[in-house]
Amino acid sequence: MTYLLPILGVLISFAFVFLVKPQNKENFKLLLAFSGAFLLALTIFELFPSVYEKSNSKTVGVFVLLGILLQIFLEFFSKGAEHGHVHLDSEKSDFPWLLFLSLSIHSFLEGFPIENHDTIIYGILIHKIPIAIILSIFLLNSKIKLAHALFFIVLFSLMTPLGSYVAANFEFATNYYAPITALVIGVFLHISTVILFESSEGHKFNLRKLIVIILGIVIAYVL
Repeated sequence: MTYLLPILGVLISFAFVFLVKPQNKENFKLLLAFSGAFLLALTIFELFPSVYEKSNSKTVGVFVLLGILLQIFLEFFSKGAEHGHVHLDSEKSDFPWLLFLSLSIHSFLEGFPIENHDTIIYGILIHKIPIAIILSIFLLNSKIKLAHALFFIVLFSLMTPLGSYVAANFEFATNYYAPITALVIGVFLHISTVILFESSEGHKFNLRKLIVIILGIVIAYVL
């Protein structure tokens, strides 16, 4: 299930967009807000304690900050697709290689903590679904060929399980568990906080979004 859930989450999201053809990405903002809160809470409840137990606190801090910087760098190429924004030219028919590579690196890193933290798979899955839906809307509404869009989505769906496989089967992943996980924490912190900040449009009070954010935190705590 560790390998299967992220793949199914992305592929089913693509199939949903292909069949239902939703046009308005705004409808997924509540799900996005929930996913940001849920992922942030799981990161704090699950990942932070484990890395601080196994490594020097200053070393952990350095790698968390490196993870934040890495994600900022990746977003120069993905244009924010990791948190629900795709600012690319939909008129172009070329395969979006930079978007694919940046999202693949992000997804590959996501897979590392799953090996030692079973519950984090749910945070990653709930994070992936709205992102995959929004990404699929862009791909299917653009001039990119359907075969290329499907190729993109299938490869993208395999990246997180690939990260989990490397973490489970390569010695360096075990030896450097704390710094790698701290790097992923930095990536998660950046992604989840950006999602939460962006979900409060113009800093206006929105009761529905507040409720789903609290719900995401509570469910993560219970898990």
